[in-house]
Parts: sequence; C-alpha cells; structure tokens
Amino acid sequence: MSEKMQELSLLSGSEFVELYKVLKVQGMVNGGGEAKHVISEGLVTVNGDVDTRKRKKCVVGDVIEFNGATIKITLAE
Repeated sequence: MSEKMQELSLLSGSEFVELYKVLKVQGMVNGGGEAKHVISEGLVTVNGDVDTRKRKKCVVGDVIEFNGATIKITLAE
C-alpha cells in the first residue's frame, strides 16, 4: 500500500485520461515509453487489478497503483 494517495484531476469536459499518461504526468516514470513498458510488464494496477492496456481509459474514481504510489482520478472543481 502507498504512504499517501495522490490525486489527478480531470479538466472540465474531459471524460478520461489514458493510463500511460497518468504515470507520465504524475512523474512516476521518465516518459511515455517507460510508462508503456511498465504497463505492458504488468507492474501497474487499476482498481486493484493488473491492467496491461497502455491506452486504458481511466475515469473519475479509478485508483492506479505503481511502484508504491497510488493515484486517484478526480474531477476538477
């Protein structure tokens, strides 16, 4: 489990963010290529399940875990 859950807020009008972009934007990896690699290796979970789809559409309420960090997708207010 992670020490603290971080949040990634979707901008108004956005319905989803692709999984590899979550890792990249949150600085959990050095770039998109590395994000896609760790996802395809089965090192990332979405809502507690391993997901190997690099372009998986993450929506509000989804919880992504990788390398001890946890990100929750929220809606910007």
